[in-house]
Order: sequence, then C-alpha cells, then structure tokens
Amino acid sequence: MEGTTTRKIGIMGGTFDPIHIGHLILGESAYHQFDLDRVLFMPAGNPPHKKNREGRASLEERIEMVRLAIADNPHFELSLEEAGDKGYTYTRVTLERLHAQHPDTEYYFIMGADSLFDFEQWRDPDQIARLCTLVVSIRDHVSLSRFEAKIEELKQMYQADIRMLLTPNIDIASHTVREWISNSEPARYYLPDAVLRFIEERKLYQI
Repeated sequence: MEGTTTRKIGIMGGTFDPIHIGHLILGESAYHQFDLDRVLFMPAGNPPHKKNREGRASLEERIEMVRLAIADNPHFELSLEEAGDKGYTYTRVTLERLHAQHPDTEYYFIMGADSLFDFEQWRDPDQIARLCTLVVSIRDHVSLSRFEAKIEELKQMYQADIRMLLTPNIDIASHTVREWISNSEPARYYLPDAVLRFIEERKLYQI
C-alpha cells in the first residue's frame, strides 16, 4: 500500500487591519519557494481587553477584507481558526489543533523579521518550533549578518527549523495604511482594489 502524501500548508496570521499587498506578496512568495499546497490567511480575533478600537475595523470587516483580497488566488484560503472573540489565540494552541485535525500535514508559519526578534517572548516558543517550520522574511532595516545570527541562535535554543523567505521587501505596515486613509492620502496600489473599495464604502479608518 502506498504511503500517505504529506501536504505542505503555509499560515499567514495577523489582524489584517487592513490586509495589504505586503501580506499577499509574502504568502505568494512562500507558496512558490517552499512548494506549498495552500496558504491559509488567519485573521486574529478581538481580545476583550483591547476595548479602545476607535478608528479600527471590526472582526467581521477584517475577515471580509481578507476574503476580498484573496478571492482570485486559487491557492490562498481564508481560515477562521483564530477568529474567536474570547481573547488571545495562541499560535501553539492553533498548531496543535491543526495537527490533530490533519496529522498528514506539515505547517509553514510565515512571519516578518520583527516577529523573529520577538520570538522568545511568544508563549511556548519551543513547542511552536516543534510544530512547524518558521518562514521569515528579511527587512531592510535589519542587516543580513544580524538576521542570520538571530536565526542561528533560535535554531540552537529551540532546535527550530527556520527558513529565510526570498521575497521583494515591501516595507509597509497596516498602521501606515490606516494613517494614510485617515489623512485622505492615496493608498491605491498598496491595497487590492476590492479592499480599497470596501474601505471607502464602509468609511473605515476615517477619524
């Protein structure tokens, strides 16, 4: 009997407030570089202790923006695994649940360089490293030597499998996009057209 084929699934997590082209480029680059079967986009829920969300999109609006952004990409998929509203969802818990549901799957957790340098402050980083391959994008403000040294340090500390994502550096953040929209500055081409139309229709971030 032939063995079970292992699937390779990428995970893009975040608040996506709003989702922008940087997120999409990371997901697409990881898909091709690591020969993934799919990339899951996982919007995070609203922790109850973050009450002050003036000028921010609701969970439902953020989910819809992700849905619109990835609609024309057959290997991108919306996942609501972390879209609860009862507080923080932890990466380790999500990965354990996914492995229990899909034991034939390898997970590639896609993150930015900033997250790599914060990784030791995450909950259960050793368990996260056991449950997935970490895929990290390079940022211009971090030297390659410092980046490589941090990867080596975490590999030794957690026996982690960490891979560098070779992708164009789109140095853009969601909070920057929100500021542009709030100040009536153009955000076209930094967001998918459908997402920009949704923001304009809902008058999001206009405070």
